[in-house]
Amino acid sequence: MRLHVGRTHELDSALLEEVHRLLVDVFGPSRGRGEDDFSDDDWAHSLGGIHVIAFDEDERVVGHAAVVERSMTAGSRVWRVGYVEGVGVRGDRQRGGIGGQMMAVLEDAIERDFDFGALSASEAAVPMYIGRGWVPWRGALSALTPSGVVATPEEEGGVYVWRVNESALDIDAELTCDWRRGDVW
Repeated sequence: MRLHVGRTHELDSALLEEVHRLLVDVFGPSRGRGEDDFSDDDWAHSLGGIHVIAFDEDERVVGHAAVVERSMTAGSRVWRVGYVEGVGVRGDRQRGGIGGQMMAVLEDAIERDFDFGALSASEAAVPMYIGRGWVPWRGALSALTPSGVVATPEEEGGVYVWRVNESALDIDAELTCDWRRGDVW
């Protein structure tokens, strides 16, 4: 297996389309139901940052993970957050360490470039994230929407953060994310 790391603008459109197809296959087409959908908004959220793409021995894409910059407020401070998006491994290659290898690259980028990392985890991925040292956010969650701050209690328990021990971040405080189309977390 080979990992390729690059920013969105450095990746050609054919490779990005192959990654998009992989993520739709892994999570299923968007049907507006359940957490296992991968919508056009989900794809858009995965763009604009750093991508880690895993290739098998035949140079086929078998995995993807990305980190993008977001602004979040906790306490009285605005934080630069490396938000993890689009993490997926082809079904026949899951549980083989590919996800962990891709996350190691993103965690290094988070430590280098951001105040802390955050992600919204699917139930299936929670054991991997916890095993890597990600911790659940314990405080309330909200989003800064065009109508003001709106609570997002349905997301509580599903948002995990990285590198909180090295910052003055209180994970019991309310965490407010910036607004975006589709899922805000």
